[in-house]
Amino acid sequence: MSNQHHLDHAGPDKSRRQFIRRAAVAGAAASAGSLTGSAQAHSQTSAEVSGFDHVAAPMQNTEAMVNFYRALGMIVHEDTRICSVHFGDHKINFHRPETWQSPDFTLRAPSARPPCGDFCFVWTGTAASLAALLEQAGAEIIEGPVTRSGGRAGGTVPGTSHYTRDPDGNLLEFIIYA
Repeated sequence: MSNQHHLDHAGPDKSRRQFIRRAAVAGAAASAGSLTGSAQAHSQTSAEVSGFDHVAAPMQNTEAMVNFYRALGMIVHEDTRICSVHFGDHKINFHRPETWQSPDFTLRAPSARPPCGDFCFVWTGTAASLAALLEQAGAEIIEGPVTRSGGRAGGTVPGTSHYTRDPDGNLLEFIIYA
């Protein structure tokens, strides 16, 4: 009887654990199967990485670059080693030639040489106001308007992009979301 009691007692507990395990596995499989597009991409993103703070690139023509980004309405801070360009909560650090050309400066991509950047900015104005600003800054639109998928919602939201180059030749994309 004690054996029977043990089996009866272990049976429901074992059965309950098996049910919970099967339900958890089935639920996880169903969730994974229903994820598509941005939801799946979002589920694969680290909880600790929430966005870019800044990017960095070497620059060749310091004065022209500083003047160009100021003409675009960005805040520019100049230091002895870098010039930082600020927009919203983001920035680009442009390493001065004497910085990136120094063999002692190792905190960079070793083969990066200007132009090596491809930057996409979100433009909240109209296409006409963008064209006017770029013209004022001495930049011409080299392509656009064209429809592109930007970074919003895991790359699922289309925008309209216009492309130009800065004085060092880096590609600049300005995306307008509707």
